[in-house]
Amino acid sequence: MSKGILDGVRVIEGSAFVAAPTAGMTLAQLGADVIRFDAPGGGLDHKRWPLDSAGNSLFWSGLNKGKRSFAVDLRSDEGRETLARLITAPGDGNGIFLTNFPARGWMSYEALSERRPDLIMVLMTGNHDGSSEVDYTVNPSVGFPDAMGPRDSAVPTNSLMPAWDTAMGGLAVVGLLAALRHRDRTGEGQLVKIALSDVALATVGNLGRIAEVQLEGREQPRDGNYLYGAFGGDFPTSDGRRVMVVALTSRQWKALKEATGTEELFETVAAATGHDFRGEAGRYEGRDLIRELLTPWFGQRTLQEIRTTFEGTGVSWGPYQTFKQLVQEDTRCSTENPMFTEVEHPVGTYLTPASPLEFSINGRMPAVRSPELGEHTDEILAELDGSD
Repeated sequence: MSKGILDGVRVIEGSAFVAAPTAGMTLAQLGADVIRFDAPGGGLDHKRWPLDSAGNSLFWSGLNKGKRSFAVDLRSDEGRETLARLITAPGDGNGIFLTNFPARGWMSYEALSERRPDLIMVLMTGNHDGSSEVDYTVNPSVGFPDAMGPRDSAVPTNSLMPAWDTAMGGLAVVGLLAALRHRDRTGEGQLVKIALSDVALATVGNLGRIAEVQLEGREQPRDGNYLYGAFGGDFPTSDGRRVMVVALTSRQWKALKEATGTEELFETVAAATGHDFRGEAGRYEGRDLIRELLTPWFGQRTLQEIRTTFEGTGVSWGPYQTFKQLVQEDTRCSTENPMFTEVEHPVGTYLTPASPLEFSINGRMPAVRSPELGEHTDEILAELDGSD
């Protein structure tokens, strides 16, 4: 296996929680030397749930795979000076700083770039004005929770999945690598800023929701698990499970009817009711009727029978699974998927993902362990002293 595609790039990461650690982990999984710094006793997310039975954070372990951990006391002048030296250390692949900490005083781009003018700094904030925000406060404000949940629900449904944090982490990597390409071509460093709420708001706009309000005056009503604008619905199975089925395209709709043997049924119903199921809009308008007609077929079959019937047919579907069911039943979340290996971490051995990216020349670096807090402090200090 060759070295990762970002071999020779070193990134200093000052982070907490999801977005910034995700960005650093993504870079580390591509071969960059990512050094995360924390207070000697751990940062804000060092005990973030989920925890193991000994109280160790599986969250922290999962988001810091492949990084080196540097413990430094930033309350002291000596600690701040050491970290500033580390961020601005000489070398072509150095001088890259990724953080979601407040960039003030000695940690500001202005102060650090005085020490290294070609510094690349990626600053991740909550809002574009630098004020604080987290995924679970951004998400309610951008409309999706009010469009989610059962039709008869009187309250919005927020998401437990930190989607905006995850997207922000990926975009931060894009910004960092774009700035690095610019520096390689011109020798110029720069500050790259990205705000969590801007990531969410841009997505709302990109998906047409802002235009829908301004041009059509529409709101999306709560509609359970239905897909907006085409057919997608959930069905219970005979063994107490539930599946999601989507017929977004004409091909998927045709495959679903053929696999369930309901082609003639839908032709008859369409003729009798005037429903036109051939297009996305027609399938969306007729979603309740489609679900009613297909529910008996799913209700008479187990999840495994449905899986067997749909295999190779082109039907777009997936089972609803708990985290436990995912790990125990889904081969995509196992060593049968080359992205996964069993890795021994300080908290224990568990199924660990590598990067989802696989390169034809560089391949994919295998999953590696997470560090212990401060594990590489002496090693990093020795390297820093040697670079002076």
